[in-house]
Amino acid sequence: MPVREIPMYIDGQPVMSQSQDWRDVVNPATQEVVARVPFCTAEEVERAIASAKTAFKEWRKMPLGKRMRIMLKLQALIRENTAELAALITEEHGKTLPDAEGEVGRGLEVVEHACSITSLQLGELAENAANEVDVYTMHQPLGVGAGITAFNFPIMLPCFMFPLAIATGNTFVLKPSEQDPSSTMRLVELAHEAGVPAGVLNVVHGGPDVANQIADHQDIKALSFIGSTHVGSLLYNRAAAAGKRMQSMMGAKNHCVVMPDANRSQAIDSLLGSAFGAAGQRCMANSVVVLVGEAREWLKDIEEGARSMKVGPGTQRDADLGPLVSPQAKERVERLITAGEKEGAKLMVDGRGCTVDGYPNGNFVGPTLFADVTAEMTIYREEIFGPVLCVVSVETLDEAIAFINANPNGNGTSIFTNSGWVARRFETDIEVGQIGINVPIPVPVAYFSFTGSRASKLGDLGPNGKQAITFWTQTKTVTARWFEPENVSSGINSTISLG
Repeated sequence: MPVREIPMYIDGQPVMSQSQDWRDVVNPATQEVVARVPFCTAEEVERAIASAKTAFKEWRKMPLGKRMRIMLKLQALIRENTAELAALITEEHGKTLPDAEGEVGRGLEVVEHACSITSLQLGELAENAANEVDVYTMHQPLGVGAGITAFNFPIMLPCFMFPLAIATGNTFVLKPSEQDPSSTMRLVELAHEAGVPAGVLNVVHGGPDVANQIADHQDIKALSFIGSTHVGSLLYNRAAAAGKRMQSMMGAKNHCVVMPDANRSQAIDSLLGSAFGAAGQRCMANSVVVLVGEAREWLKDIEEGARSMKVGPGTQRDADLGPLVSPQAKERVERLITAGEKEGAKLMVDGRGCTVDGYPNGNFVGPTLFADVTAEMTIYREEIFGPVLCVVSVETLDEAIAFINANPNGNGTSIFTNSGWVARRFETDIEVGQIGINVPIPVPVAYFSFTGSRASKLGDLGPNGKQAITFWTQTKTVTARWFEPENVSSGINSTISLG
């Protein structure tokens, strides 16, 4: 079976790159090469940006109702093609099919939110702000926007970017991850089937050179990035130097606090799923559990739960977690597990050396559990991005809050408790942008904004919700005063009345 070659998407058409630099896209469960993706040339990136710039002239004038109907068609097409999109995610990323289907559903929520653009992009009016003076605002598109996405959510992350960007009247250039681009490309094809005009949504591929070219380019007015802290920080500085606005959602170290009054089975099931689902390759994964007081006695149950989780290929629906995305990712995770062991953490469940029958070459790491973890250890300080759960034990809620607030990251945190007072105290005092109360992964629904904070985020505005509308538009304020014509015999008044 021939290996498919991934095209660019420019001017409403798939276009094959002329680059001499192509990379293999590999199934992480088998190491089979399933596709090849180009690292586009600088000229090809320029062509995509120029296409978006030209299309903006007409797209910005497209009536809101027509943009809304395109979004409505797109959400219908995504629903119809969920199984295909999920299968492409699983083939190239490795996450289980149920997990991949869930990802498509989260992306779909953003498109559904964009279907409300006719009300989301409304301005404000103050009639008679002064004597016969009206003041009103308009939210107008910026121009060409761009998005650069990580490998871990090849459908959801692009949906966090381009649907609201183009719904507000911008055009767009997307650079998906080179590790799993096929599902993203199918999503872009569906957008054009839905009626997105040529040039409004373009795709280029590549690595740091392409990302830097996008960040530096004067014709791109806003850039959205979701990925690692190192890359996000570099791109943010380049984008700022180029005078563009940017949102950069980056790394994390998320904590789950378990209080002794919590529902025991529900809390343990939830934290295991949030730590090990998608093989831990989620920026919102709860990679640290903080057991408070008598909840420390639940450690044995957590260990048993971790040991019972099933590792398998993503196509195996009863698997709890699939392979890591690459051999390099597996090597890094196993190296960090070794470091945790050497630094004195208690290794209760070891996921190294994990094998799956029939898949000898898969990038599998099993659920791994450490106890007695401290803030100085490498496994706590670094984002492992793998199926590794660190357990920290404290005496009180105050200690738990102080421990979490001392961490520089602020993407998300959760607490499991049956006390409303404890939950309210936690949400008030914790210095983290997204909070779950008896919810393990506190990513809000798409009509609320993604609000990670501190070292997990650069830029004031996050994806989705009201913040995304503000990010992708420029507010223009008009102060207007009209005078009655002096020459009423000119026929102006009668013309107005006839109109």
